Amino acid sequence: MSTYTGYKATDGVISVKLTSKGRYAVTAMLDLTLHARSGPVTLANISRRQGISQSYLEQLFTRLRKQGLVRSTRGPGGGYSLNKSAAEIAVADVVAAVNESVDATRCGGMSNCNAGHRCLTHDLWNELSDQIHLFLNRITLADLISQVELRQIARRQDSRMQEHIRLDSVPSGS
Repeated sequence: MSTYTGYKATDGVISVKLTSKGRYAVTAMLDLTLHARSGPVTLANISRRQGISQSYLEQLFTRLRKQGLVRSTRGPGGGYSLNKSAAEIAVADVVAAVNESVDATRCGGMSNCNAGHRCLTHDLWNELSDQIHLFLNRITLADLISQVELRQIARRQDSRMQEHIRLDSVPSGS
């Protein structure tokens, strides 16, 4: 099992962006992992805690379910659960499940970056893409939720959500 202690970018580090689809999928899967102990988790609750639209989550979870990472339960008390243990789900699995790739090349790995031909730096950026994939493949959801700081953030989000629920339930005019 790997130990992920976090990564902090510093000046001079090349930035490779993951689109919102990959970021949201990982965020939603972490939320699901943190809250699944008490049963299936609704997309509405993930949406409220993480600020991701429920309709977008529905699209992501359809893909995550098709790839076997989550399962759905219908009816009262229904929602989503992990289909494997958190230790068996790598961040790279989540990213791939939503058809996302982390690619640092300008050509999407097609080797046609310079007027239809490979550019001078293609191999460099292709190797960076491979290293990012290896990095994300070594980090599991279990690794991430074991971080104290991540659990503190989750507790803050839960408290904020409970406060909103409490305020929403106070009759107007009180």
